[in-house]
Amino acid sequence: MKKVVMIIAENDFRDEELFVPKEIFEKAGIEVKVASTALKQAHGMLGATFKPDILVNDINVRDFDAIIFVGGSGASQYWDDPVAHRLAQEANNTGRIVAAICIAPVTLARAGILKGKRATVWSSEGAQLKSEGANYTGRPAEKDGNIITANGPSAAREFAEELVKALKE
Repeated sequence: MKKVVMIIAENDFRDEELFVPKEIFEKAGIEVKVASTALKQAHGMLGATFKPDILVNDINVRDFDAIIFVGGSGASQYWDDPVAHRLAQEANNTGRIVAAICIAPVTLARAGILKGKRATVWSSEGAQLKSEGANYTGRPAEKDGNIITANGPSAAREFAEELVKALKE
């Protein structure tokens, strides 16, 4: 069974960017763990709550087939987080899928793993991806090798389907 970890902000994760992919993954037989920086109820931008399974600090990349950063305005908490950067780099270096949606691709860019890669992000952050060497496309979803990015809530389903396809390859 494939396993993924979805990393959410403690506050202001984007509800549908967590719940739509999570449901699609589970229907595809993929085990999902949700991580955050605290094990208390995390709050979504639209009012949903979710109690994470594990702490971001306790993620062992080797336990998962994909590391997924969920967006929402709170996702900026990981942009300069050394643990988030290490997780993204380690997953990338070991050939695992690294994915991010909405503003979360900025975390991947700042971790240095988007250099020379096609990637997308919420439009307000396109310049940040470019400044870190990514080939910003502005498309709803983008896959370049083992890296999958998407630009926001309306792309949540396409993002999840692209991940499921990649996990089954």
